[in-house]
Amino acid sequence: MPLTDTAIRNAKPGAKPAKLFDERGLFLIVTPAGGKWWRFRYKFDDKEKLLSLGVYPDVGLKDARQRRDDARKLLADGIDPGENRKAMKAVKQDRAANSFEVVAREWYAKHAPNWVEHHGDRIIRRLERDIFPWIGGRPIADVNAPELLAAVRRIESRGALETAHRALGNCGQVFRYAVATGRAMRDPSGDLRGALPPVKGEHFAAVTEPIQAAELLRTLDGYQGTLTVSCALRLAPLVFVRPGELRNAEWADINLDAAEWRYHVTKTDSDHIVPLAMQAVTILQELHALTGTGRFVFPGARSNGRPMSDNAILAAMRRMGISKDEMSGHGFRAMARTILDEVMGVRPDLIEHQLAHAVKDPNGRAYNRTAHLPERKKMMQQWADYLDKLKAGAEVVPIPQRAA
Repeated sequence: MPLTDTAIRNAKPGAKPAKLFDERGLFLIVTPAGGKWWRFRYKFDDKEKLLSLGVYPDVGLKDARQRRDDARKLLADGIDPGENRKAMKAVKQDRAANSFEVVAREWYAKHAPNWVEHHGDRIIRRLERDIFPWIGGRPIADVNAPELLAAVRRIESRGALETAHRALGNCGQVFRYAVATGRAMRDPSGDLRGALPPVKGEHFAAVTEPIQAAELLRTLDGYQGTLTVSCALRLAPLVFVRPGELRNAEWADINLDAAEWRYHVTKTDSDHIVPLAMQAVTILQELHALTGTGRFVFPGARSNGRPMSDNAILAAMRRMGISKDEMSGHGFRAMARTILDEVMGVRPDLIEHQLAHAVKDPNGRAYNRTAHLPERKKMMQQWADYLDKLKAGAEVVPIPQRAA
């Protein structure tokens, strides 16, 4: 008689393993410990063999019969089900061993000793954050150009076009390593030449290399003009807000005790919070003694009732020899975005939030102004500390040029 679910459920363990037979080679072993194991008995090349089909109740009677029938179909085609299972397992292991992530990490381990540490760290972070989640588990030989393009376009979509080009270049290096070691036949990144928009100069000039940023910061610290402009120049890199938002800052919106600046962003019609690092608070405390009784943090030179002119910071930079092709008021935003991403490895969504860009949650809703505030406070202090190290002459490593 064929087995039933009731008979299987009611089967009790005995002193020795017991067999409950179904049909066409399928049976269940009930162990003394109470385990119930499906087995399929068959013959291949006149040799009797057993194939494990799983454990009850994880594999029910219906599923066990389906697995038996699948094995019988293989037998009908002259294939040993047991050997077929071993071969399939070996293929899976081989595919896992030759996944894009495994090969990429092997490539990284081979070359990292020859790189400056910061350069290698940026490469592996870029792969871990932007590439592995999408194609890391795929056999490297199976990854095609459309898959790779979809991954790098996710980077482009968040406004990090230079990072997208660098990630694509790194992937090309991994693919070429796979070809050289026999894990792939070709490099699909070559098919994507021209697929990403070229990296063009920003509309607003900006210093984005750490070495040049260090020189710029030291120059700004050496400004010999009014205290108001001096504080604005030193504060701009620390908060990286839009120039109009900086010069229109009001004391009523700044809470030095809480180390926060809260105001409304006209461009996006949204409220925004700028966590103030200790260095920023120190600058504002110094300025408060001079302008704190008025409305504006940076009042105009001729009238306290009006904010500083939009040309004040630019004119100061030009007098210090910083050309318009080198840096603009907006350039501090590009500097922060690039270095926080490429050098410090900060999460892109935190950077976008702090830039007061329109960022939405997975459900398409705009985040409120307090989103990720603790993480952003930590990021802003790390950013200020990093700038201090640059100014002090700490060793900095240039951001590597993207692959052509």
